[in-house]
Amino acid sequence: MYLDYWHFKEKPFENTPDPRFFYCSNRHEEALMRFLYALQERKAAFMLSGEYGSGKTLLSRVVIGRLMQKEDDYKVALIVNPAIPSIEILSEIVYQLGGNSSSSDKKTDILRQLNEMLYRTAELNKHTVIIIDEAQAITDEETFEELRLLLNFQTSERFLFTLVLLGQPELIEKIDRLPQLRQRLALRFHLTTLTEPEAKKYIEHRCQVAGRDEPVFSDEAHRFIYEYSKGIPRQMNNFCDLSLVIGMGEKASVIDERIAKVVVHDFYPSLAA
Repeated sequence: MYLDYWHFKEKPFENTPDPRFFYCSNRHEEALMRFLYALQERKAAFMLSGEYGSGKTLLSRVVIGRLMQKEDDYKVALIVNPAIPSIEILSEIVYQLGGNSSSSDKKTDILRQLNEMLYRTAELNKHTVIIIDEAQAITDEETFEELRLLLNFQTSERFLFTLVLLGQPELIEKIDRLPQLRQRLALRFHLTTLTEPEAKKYIEHRCQVAGRDEPVFSDEAHRFIYEYSKGIPRQMNNFCDLSLVIGMGEKASVIDERIAKVVVHDFYPSLAA
């Protein structure tokens, strides 16, 4: 809608996990390093937590993209909706790893097939990665226990796969109540929100990826958007996207603080009145 007006090639602030738009702040860089280390060293489990909209899912897609460049080294299963019975999670893992998840609805058969698949993959000197996104949505401890028991699939020399749990802060509380699973975590990291200088660079980075190098937002607009987004990338995307729509409607040459205030007022009338 506003691409031609602002001279973008594509929309810069879509809330989709597109790795091209990944901005690597200091905290995101450390999270990425730990994530990759857990996989490359074939650790048992890794947990990445963070506030809603802080960039966990996007970071995971960056990692998956890197793994897909090394198809001879990794096989990946990604569960994006774990709020389902544990047997369905197991079946989906089997399916994504190339097995026949519909061959049986018995848990023992599914586990046997998964175990055989993991061993075959290991024999090819590949490593399996199982990523559970939005893991805080798991409501029963039985599912967490099933995931923990999967980690018993190992040889005397190595784990057959790495389990990755991604989730909002409440995931930390859930895992801390399960010492058997918590002790299996070789690494964990909590992703915090962006600082004000990082938030400015984040907005500029997304604009550049979308095809525009010239500044679009004034310094005052940057500060205002940061203040009310609290440095959460997803909320910043919402503010910036609507700012571009309103700015186009007003035939503005730049997004200034006044436009940013109008946008924030739409989202939070009581805060920016």
